[in-house]
Amino acid sequence: MKDLMHQQQLPAAGPTPFASTFFHGTKADLKPGDLIEPGNTSNFGERKNARFVFLTATLDAAIWGAELAIGDGRERIYLVEPTGPIEDDPDLTDKKFQGNPTKSYRSKQAFRVVGEVTLWQGHSDAQVTAMKDMLAQLHNQGIQSQNESE
Repeated sequence: MKDLMHQQQLPAAGPTPFASTFFHGTKADLKPGDLIEPGNTSNFGERKNARFVFLTATLDAAIWGAELAIGDGRERIYLVEPTGPIEDDPDLTDKKFQGNPTKSYRSKQAFRVVGEVTLWQGHSDAQVTAMKDMLAQLHNQGIQSQNESE
């Protein structure tokens, strides 16, 4: 028995590549394999067609995305993989937020849904209202998103 076990060695395991997974907050009802693509109505600014799609490496930023998304659907957080290059979201990485503390990114390429986070705690109603008020103030001051179509 000892000799048989010795002869049946497992192949050497090398490193297994793992695609980085990010979060995307929305009110859209999606399934694994679905693509999230640019061109949908923006959640911010003038509500024009978005030139980019957005993802984040932090659950908190994804929760804000779900809570601030337009629409009547249920707030959802998806695990997504980019299908192309991503870059820092300039709306969240200007001089006030150097270093991208929210780990928020954008892309002109689609994201593939790979799963859903089903247990998460949202912000309080007061926090969501305060954030929506702040966004409305920025809009009234003429400060617009850099991410909408022209």
